[in-house]
Amino acid sequence: MKKTGLLFGSFNPIHVGHLMIAGYMYEFSDLDELWFVVSPLNPLKEKQSLLSDHHRLEMVNLAIEDDTRFRSCNIEFKMPQPSYTIHTLTWLQEKYPNREFVIISGTDIFPTFHKWKNWEMLLELYTFYVYPRPGTKDHELTRHASVKLFDAPMVEISASFIRESIQQGKNMSYYLPEKTYRYIQEMHFYEK
Repeated sequence: MKKTGLLFGSFNPIHVGHLMIAGYMYEFSDLDELWFVVSPLNPLKEKQSLLSDHHRLEMVNLAIEDDTRFRSCNIEFKMPQPSYTIHTLTWLQEKYPNREFVIISGTDIFPTFHKWKNWEMLLELYTFYVYPRPGTKDHELTRHASVKLFDAPMVEISASFIRESIQQGKNMSYYLPEKTYRYIQEMHFYEK
């Protein structure tokens, strides 16, 4: 059975922080592959400044196209909105019965995890590979039997910082994969 890590996000845009976490989780865990699940809309976040689904998927594809460890997944584009992790995993499990899916997340999910749809079922059915996030305190769920903590380097890069910096005319070439940054520039994304 193939162990597949799922890294969910809006990836608005995908940046080197996402790729560093993905690379770390692949190299320092028992994952056989890692999928970037591009989410149309996180029910717990506002939609403002969210690029259309196909553009965010394209940026992910450009970022990972030369890396066989990774692939993109647009399953949530075809599901009712807002998308819920439990629904996505149920669908993926039916479509790919020979895979064991693992949820990759930062410690920052735990303070609001009780708001997730069927969060207790998620912990019962799936394993979480969790990396530290800046500014998050120890949470009781990090000690849950389904949660495996990894001592990944903390990455303090956010997509909102990148969007705001591009809007201010800053050069963000070292924060984004080269092809993704070129695409953002060509399309004039996040500019004023």
